[in-house]
Amino acid sequence: MGDATLQIRRGIAESIPLFIPAIPFALVFGVVVGESGVAPWLGWSSSPIVFGGAAQITLLSLLGEGASVAAAVTAALIVGARHLLYSVTLAPRFQNQPRWFRWLGPYVLIDQVFALAMVRHDEDPAAFRRYFLSVGFTFWTLWMLCTAAGLFIGPLVPDKWQIAFAAPVLFTALLVTAVDRWQKLLVAVVAGGLTVVFADLPNRSGLLVGALLGIGLGLLLELVRRRK
Repeated sequence: MGDATLQIRRGIAESIPLFIPAIPFALVFGVVVGESGVAPWLGWSSSPIVFGGAAQITLLSLLGEGASVAAAVTAALIVGARHLLYSVTLAPRFQNQPRWFRWLGPYVLIDQVFALAMVRHDEDPAAFRRYFLSVGFTFWTLWMLCTAAGLFIGPLVPDKWQIAFAAPVLFTALLVTAVDRWQKLLVAVVAGGLTVVFADLPNRSGLLVGALLGIGLGLLLELVRRRK
């Protein structure tokens, strides 16, 4: 079996354990679509267009609560702003890649893909490319299928199961995986604390404030670290 096949199979195999916690998240997505009043097919279309569970749920939740389209879209964009930091971090790994990969790769750059890609950051460009795409499109395929199923299954899940709890569990696990320096821990604590402090702001804008200030602090700390 060739190295390319092994790299692809490894990417698929390492993706599945990280996707399992996202399955209840997909059911939550189905519940949110049902409660938002948006047509199911239109709600599901956010999966291939946005491909970001937190941003999708933020967008549809705010629309369901009566927020304006502009406010909901802005909130979803800010929730997804952490991907800008992912892009900055992985930029050196993309510089020596073909143009088609530099365009396609960012489309599947979600939290789990970033976490796995960072573990393989020292591989040669071709190996990294195969691994990254196999991981990314494994998550993409599973997310498309599970969010589609969530539209039908999610509303049937009893409230006492508390499946919404899966979302914070998933992101906490990713946070623990990604925090490898005190600066990252500080940013996570500050952003989380500020989100709680501003939780009473309308239209969930406290989440936006916490995210923006956390991103600002992260950029500042990274700038200071690079100047040392």
